[in-house]
Parts: sequence; C-alpha cells; structure tokens
Amino acid sequence: MSGSTGAALRLTVHLGECDTWHHKPLYAEIVHRARAAGLAGASVFRGIEGFGASSVVHTQRLLSLSEDLPVAVVIVDTEERVRGFLPQLEELVTGGLATLEPCEVIRYGGRADGGGDVRAGGGGDVRTDADGDGRADGGSAR
Repeated sequence: MSGSTGAALRLTVHLGECDTWHHKPLYAEIVHRARAAGLAGASVFRGIEGFGASSVVHTQRLLSLSEDLPVAVVIVDTEERVRGFLPQLEELVTGGLATLEPCEVIRYGGRADGGGDVRAGGGGDVRTDADGDGRADGGSAR
C-alpha cells in the first residue's frame, strides 16, 4: 500500500441547504473559492436531520415540510493554507458554524503528477453535490 501521510487541518462549515450567496448555494460558492485558492480538496455532505442556533429541527422525513436540510462543507489541507482561507469564509458565512480540527492525512495512489498531495499543497479534484441530486460531481474526494 503506497501513500503519504502528514499533519493537516480539517475545516468543517455547517450550513443550511437553503443558505445562498448571490442567488446560488452558499456551499457551492465555498467549494469553488476553496478550489480557486488552491486548497487540496473540499466535499459537501447533506445531512438527513439536524438543528442549529434557531433550535428548529430540519429533517428529510416524508411528512416534514422542511427543505432546509443541514449541509457540511469539509476542507482538508495544511494548517497554513486552511487558516489562509478563513478570511474568505468570514466574508461568505453570515450564519452558521465552522470548526477546525487537526487531523492526519493518509493519501493512497492518486495522479502521477502528485497533484492533490496535502503536504505538497497541490490542488486535488473537488467533489461536490452542487445540483443537489445526492451524487458527487466533478471528480473524487481526496
């Protein structure tokens, strides 16, 4: 099993699915800005139930009227690069919660050019569910 390991920082941004930035999903804007900033990777995960500061429970259960499901955007890269991205995040997120956790990256395989290696600072493929169909579009998460 070949791969590389290293210390990294995981940024998780907790949002509502209906949160927007200039009439487009906020989670999509965060992912696209993370890619433009050269971060190693970002993924969007849709929750099936949750609540936040409002204490309103949002759920995907059939009989519920809620459509604003919880969403988590997860970004992993070196601490320096993630912390460098935080000012952009502060501009975008007016309501929500962001957490930072140290983590260890174990990278298996990947592209021959070394892209996507967190320690090298390369930009990996970005995986999103921008169209809301539950399937990732645009590559594989790293």
